[in-house]
Amino acid sequence: MGRKDKRRKKPSSGKQVVKGTIEVTRSGLGYVIVEGLSKDVLVKREHIGNALDGDVVKVEINPRGKKFGSRPEGIITEVVKRKQIEFSGRLEVHKHYAFLIPDNDKMPVDIFIPVQLTNGAKDGDKCIAKIVEWTGKTKNPVGEVVSVLSNETENEIAMQSILVESGFPLSFEDDALEAAARFPDVLDEKEIKEQRRDMRDELTFTIDPVDAKDFDDAISIKTLQGGYYEVGVHIADVAYYVEAGSALDEEAYRRATSVYLPDRVLPMLPERLSNQLCSLRPDEDKYAFSAIFKINKKGTVKEYWLGRTAIRSKRRYTYEEAQEIIEGGADEFSKQVLVLDEMAKSLRAQRFEKGAINFSSQEVRFKLDSDAKPIGIMVKESKDAHKLIEEFMLLANRTVAKHVAEVQVKNKPLPFPYRVHDDPNEDKLKIFAAFAAKYGHRFNMNTPDQIAHSFNEMLELAHGKPEQHVLETLGIRTMAKAIYTTENVGHYGLGFEHYCHFTSPIRRYPDVLVHRILADVLAGQPHVYKQLEQQCRHCSEQERNAMDAERAANKYKQVEYMQAYVGGDFDAVISGVAPFGFWAETIEHKCEGMVPISDLFDIDDFELLEEEYALVGQHTKIRFRIGDKVRIRVVATNLEKRQIDYTLVELLDDSKPQKKTSKAKTGKRKK
Repeated sequence: MGRKDKRRKKPSSGKQVVKGTIEVTRSGLGYVIVEGLSKDVLVKREHIGNALDGDVVKVEINPRGKKFGSRPEGIITEVVKRKQIEFSGRLEVHKHYAFLIPDNDKMPVDIFIPVQLTNGAKDGDKCIAKIVEWTGKTKNPVGEVVSVLSNETENEIAMQSILVESGFPLSFEDDALEAAARFPDVLDEKEIKEQRRDMRDELTFTIDPVDAKDFDDAISIKTLQGGYYEVGVHIADVAYYVEAGSALDEEAYRRATSVYLPDRVLPMLPERLSNQLCSLRPDEDKYAFSAIFKINKKGTVKEYWLGRTAIRSKRRYTYEEAQEIIEGGADEFSKQVLVLDEMAKSLRAQRFEKGAINFSSQEVRFKLDSDAKPIGIMVKESKDAHKLIEEFMLLANRTVAKHVAEVQVKNKPLPFPYRVHDDPNEDKLKIFAAFAAKYGHRFNMNTPDQIAHSFNEMLELAHGKPEQHVLETLGIRTMAKAIYTTENVGHYGLGFEHYCHFTSPIRRYPDVLVHRILADVLAGQPHVYKQLEQQCRHCSEQERNAMDAERAANKYKQVEYMQAYVGGDFDAVISGVAPFGFWAETIEHKCEGMVPISDLFDIDDFELLEEEYALVGQHTKIRFRIGDKVRIRVVATNLEKRQIDYTLVELLDDSKPQKKTSKAKTGKRKK
């Protein structure tokens, strides 16, 4: 059997072997996404082997196997890289061995655990196991129990399982932790004197969330002559500590991002670095990588300087404290904060004049008790203090990107990890424009600039009106996803020709890459990193995985919160539609659940009209459209599935017939 497998894996004459990422559907079919191929390669269940959803694989394309239209068909010959090697599940222990029964449906087989690798776990325990071996010759992978969760709280099990399902390791390797522990607490004065601009005497402060521990960025300000100021954007110099190819670097790259859940942060770097050495804490000397601007209150930059520095933050502001100053409060540095706010407002106005799109967003945060149970839900507003920091970070990011974009090596642009955002999808945009027209908004779609102008005009006119949220939500859905890539196509949403991520290296790996390349450029030794595009793709993928984990954790907390409201009625807004029903988000709690299509049968038979973002009754023509207000009842909650079930009580538009229901309940929270 072994020889036969080896022969099969060798490319046959005339057959093409390509590398890509596999997506496995619930039906068991696989689709390998290959860069450069116009269509994905279809792989039947029997030819997937031990590849799992999200793995990087090699696939042998069979030119005669095109039975699914024009889509090529293939056979997986090798798993190049696993997306996920740790899985949560329930342990089943036998006399000489054990199996982990995975929670994740995308893991189709159980994990074989030799009894000596159970690490004390007992039959029935909830565990996390890591795959240590899985050859093509065996159906089941061999694993090792790395964590026993049975003694943990339900919340702890859920949060750890979500992180593992998304492919993020829960702990750091020992060599990375040892490397982090070896760094000295104090800065090297020789390093500062010979390699850095010493800015420790300059007025510098941070503005961050009240619960922040990793302070990536700080701002300094000094008055110059002629109405100008020296404003420094100082970023933690993570690349000084995390050298390319080191154990710390490998760990950071594997994660590529910190993950923010409602009750915790899973950091990209060990806490010794993320919360201590690299964090720009007040009254501590720190290494930084800085962008220094000579700028006036109108946001006009006369000149800039980029380089490594040493800084010392004099004050740590929360966003709330900085906002209080902007709204009329005062403290020892209020004059400087107000000057920065004036500059930020000018920079923001310039962006929108040059084509940036003024989308606003709402961030929902949970108020948790000591056991991490949600006891309240808050909507976080973006105020002037947030926008102040945002504008100076944007200024630093685009300045660094523009600086490096002008560098060439052998008459070619230096490869660089840009943060790009392509033009909107034309088909999606046409559907959205037709929808916006129902609210009286006209779109000029002749050029990308005119599209951006139309968006801003619509958002301004819709501000404060009932349709504002739905138009913003659907407008964002027409946009391309921002990604990391060496192909600089600009950032459409921000209206920048050149853009990168430079300002958060504690929590984003692309920023570390940017720091390394910028350091090479400033030293006059630009270096071409051959694997950079591959690294960009990995970072984009990990960013999506982190967002999936964050959404799953937020959904878990929503379900946990709404458990106390089963049987209660609430006003809600339709947030999505599908052939099988519609999603509704409660106005009071921002908790989303599903109203199934079967719940609407006594009104009419409904079909999905995608161009109207609506379910439409075939006989009554009643519409359940995104943005419409409805009243729903909470029918059931399922924590394991992270699911809330609603039923329709009534339509809140008086022009539509109402569904007859029993008397509405109050919806008060159960004690």
